[in-house]
Amino acid sequence: MILEACVETFEQCREAQKRGADRIELCADLAQDGLTPSRELIKRAVEQLDIPIRVMIRPRAGDFVYSQGEIEEMKIAIEFCKSVGAEGVVFGACTRAKTLDLSIIGELAKHASPLKVTVHKAIDTCHDPVEELKHLEALGTIDAVLTSGKELTAIGGKECLKAMVIMAEDEIEVIACGKVTNENLVLVHELIGAKAYHGKRIVGELGGAG
Repeated sequence: MILEACVETFEQCREAQKRGADRIELCADLAQDGLTPSRELIKRAVEQLDIPIRVMIRPRAGDFVYSQGEIEEMKIAIEFCKSVGAEGVVFGACTRAKTLDLSIIGELAKHASPLKVTVHKAIDTCHDPVEELKHLEALGTIDAVLTSGKELTAIGGKECLKAMVIMAEDEIEVIACGKVTNENLVLVHELIGAKAYHGKRIVGELGGAG
């Protein structure tokens, strides 16, 4: 299985790699559930780590209904990630009707190509994440979805997560999250059977990682 460590400092990046993380999701301000990190941090992490870096592209805290100006800001951040060699980017967008905004997601995914694209937990704010996953598969440009199955924890959302894993098959990588740690990973995997797991403590406490 793939272990994706969610981090917000270079020191956490380095420690996560040392402890066996397979991949990094690089964010700023995890207290706000993650925002776009600084260019300096992105560049340093990509240049100095040996594992893939996927970068959070989220211009502000709050909901995922974005203005055209914010979408342009996201495109600029994606372009920078491409220029420095990040493996992928992580973003999401919703409508006011609490569905994924497939038009914006498709537009950003096209802009990100050939980077890997993960749709983040915006999907968990939607009415039916399983149905939204079907729509993402139809787009054909999404590589992964980060989700806790609409619950605070992966264990709480296990039924939804299992349904998503089964539906996704090999089309989209379902990255299960929600208080998944090195201590409960085996149990969570037995319950869900995903191919990838994500957390601030997925490979243990990294210091300042929450």
